[in-house]
Amino acid sequence: MNDRYQHLAPQHIPERLGLLSATAADPFLTEDLLRGIQGHGGVDLAKVVEPLSEDDPRWKVEPLRDLIEDAPYKGTENRTAADAWLAPRLHAALRINRREAADQRIWNHLALGVAPDYVAWRHMGTPTAKSPEPRISPARFKGVADRQCFSRLWWAAELFRNGPDYSPVEAACSNQDLIHTVLRVSLIDHRPTAQALVRVLQKGIATTGREINGLMAAVNTAGATLVYDAMVEDAPRDPDDLRRWIAEAENAPAVDRIDLPSGPDEEPVSEESIERLTAYFAELFETAPVRGRTPQV
Repeated sequence: MNDRYQHLAPQHIPERLGLLSATAADPFLTEDLLRGIQGHGGVDLAKVVEPLSEDDPRWKVEPLRDLIEDAPYKGTENRTAADAWLAPRLHAALRINRREAADQRIWNHLALGVAPDYVAWRHMGTPTAKSPEPRISPARFKGVADRQCFSRLWWAAELFRNGPDYSPVEAACSNQDLIHTVLRVSLIDHRPTAQALVRVLQKGIATTGREINGLMAAVNTAGATLVYDAMVEDAPRDPDDLRRWIAEAENAPAVDRIDLPSGPDEEPVSEESIERLTAYFAELFETAPVRGRTPQV
């Protein structure tokens, strides 16, 4: 696989994930790294990483590094397709709960200590007249959840999966405007809403960046006065399903590179609920404030 950023992979890749604070990460975010010229060796960074439990098999780095190495789009220009491929598989490979995922230090370590070469390939900026030298934003290594390279993928998979089914995640991650917008709003934690948004995309009702942004503006505005859970109830999930899935991590097979893996065996959203909200969002979209579209009268 041809990857021009392979030289940025650390010479010393840790055996286990750890916690890397943003402050501790700063000295390693050099201009050479951010411009894709030269990375770090890894040994010095390992000294400032807080270790995680030695008894927990989930923190093994090798399955994650192998998964990232096998990303079929790495080395091409098809970065959106890479998100759609990696997001469900990263979620299935790193079996953590939301509390653990909310700790940005684990994502800092994955990005900077394990796979900075992937971050560089996925998020290297495009040269412009104002900034002729391409550069990676430091936020892709240690930013907030919707900006950081790997946390954004894990959260997209968590919020868009339909129980154990990751196929909606593939669809959602195929549209950058959708995941960029919805990861910032609390409405997306209502599972029928997440599935309906994917269905709107799949049906071709709203597909472009402007259309997605206009739809989300309308959805958010309507949600301020209309609670979607009152329209379509989101059945509570059994936490034991997630606990069992996490507990099975030690004996879980390697994540399939061709077929989608299966997530926690939770009850999916009913088809009736998805279709009902999809129809409602389609109506909202008819009058949504889409830039460049002639208002309907």
